[in-house]
Amino acid sequence: MIKPQTSSIAYTRAVARLTAQSVVQTRLADSDGVSEVLVVCPQVSLIGCEVSSGRVNYSGKIIFTVAFCDEEGKLCRMQRGAEFSHFCDDASLAPAQTAVCALSCERVGIRRDGSAIVLSAVVTAQIDVFSPAERTFITSCDGAYLKTQLKEFFSYVSFSGECEVEDDFEADGVDDILVPAAEALVCAASCGTGEVEVSGDINLSLLAMRKGAPAGFERAIPFRCIVPCEDSAPGALPRVCAEVRDMNVNAAVDDERGKCRIQFTCTLAVRGSFGVRSEQTVATDAFSCTNAVESVRAEESACVVCERKVYSERISSAASSKAKLDFSCRFLAVACPRVEYEYSSSAGAVEGAVLAVLLYEQGGEVRSTQISMPFSVRVGSSEGVRVSASVCGVSVKQPAEGRVEGEGLVKVSVEYPRNSSVSYLVSAEEGQPLPPDPGAITVIVPASGDTLWDAARKLGCPPDEVFAFNPGLKYPLSGRERVLVYKKSR
Repeated sequence: MIKPQTSSIAYTRAVARLTAQSVVQTRLADSDGVSEVLVVCPQVSLIGCEVSSGRVNYSGKIIFTVAFCDEEGKLCRMQRGAEFSHFCDDASLAPAQTAVCALSCERVGIRRDGSAIVLSAVVTAQIDVFSPAERTFITSCDGAYLKTQLKEFFSYVSFSGECEVEDDFEADGVDDILVPAAEALVCAASCGTGEVEVSGDINLSLLAMRKGAPAGFERAIPFRCIVPCEDSAPGALPRVCAEVRDMNVNAAVDDERGKCRIQFTCTLAVRGSFGVRSEQTVATDAFSCTNAVESVRAEESACVVCERKVYSERISSAASSKAKLDFSCRFLAVACPRVEYEYSSSAGAVEGAVLAVLLYEQGGEVRSTQISMPFSVRVGSSEGVRVSASVCGVSVKQPAEGRVEGEGLVKVSVEYPRNSSVSYLVSAEEGQPLPPDPGAITVIVPASGDTLWDAARKLGCPPDEVFAFNPGLKYPLSGRERVLVYKKSR
């Protein structure tokens, strides 16, 4: 009679990685005094994310900062905010699960709707879902022989936290800040004892007024955020996203020094997950000399970060624009630089475009147009790579009439994955009796690479007896040997 003994361990598994998009918009009424919109900069942040039956519900807020010309041609600014909620459906979702959600903005739009102006942006949500589970495996079995192996398992832990980031720097001649834009790029992250440490840069881009004309400023602000996490596994590398929220930028004049100082403060929200590694001895195969063994097998897979790298590449190329630019245009400032990109596993590169708003003067009027510069950064081919990118130091020039060139520094942070998979037995039952042996000697010709266990399974004989009857064999076998056993009649 086959009687297996089992053990159970609670763990957390990764259920799904989902992507959802929604369009968020707000309106500027004609009473706002807007003659022409020059720059629109959206800043999105997460409010909450919950898992229900078959659905993830998430909500957030978006703040559009707008620089515009009023009816008298004066440059002004305003902010409009909107809250939104959206969902993503998947049949595997259940209320007991948890989710880690990262939001990003792309494809900002401006359109007229009667006397109003509608501002819109596409908000993309990347959602990782985790679920509590129980792992049951066979530890021993009466009446059958077990092949046991030490296997690698993972249990996921999610975390989140906030930190305050402050910075101040001099900017001579600044009269006012029109549009601030900030984006965080995670450059390093690691798990310590009871905490997760995340560090990187906040790329701050400012469209300001200097001596009555628009001007652009950029600054890289380093950050280091410590997130408490009781279940942190020292040495593990987490997947992390960082989000700038509650940003405040002020220009203050130092009368004593005759300088202007820019004061920057924000709340940086950090969230992510990591896999806690453990090793367990589990049964991967079973057989009996008298009966067939009917077993049930479980499969587990995990994907964890094994390495993080940051690539920096200076790009310089021709830039395309939506407006016709010539020598009658005087370039004033570049505002709200950002990147739109995709990872190509076939090319092993992050490919996309640097986008920015160019403010220029033509015919005594200040105008704007979006410019675009293509880029490609090689990071190597690997399935499951996750990338994030940012750009700073963007400048535009016109070396020849009608020809626009731009340059900037693109930084790409890459999380390289390591995939782990394991198969093991969760149950075993006694099946039909095996037919009797026709003779006292059984001989097999093994396959190349067969182990002692493989030979014993084919012979239906305990591994120690196979070893005793064939003491001169070396495993794994080459496939040219003959393996025999002497059996007692049943």
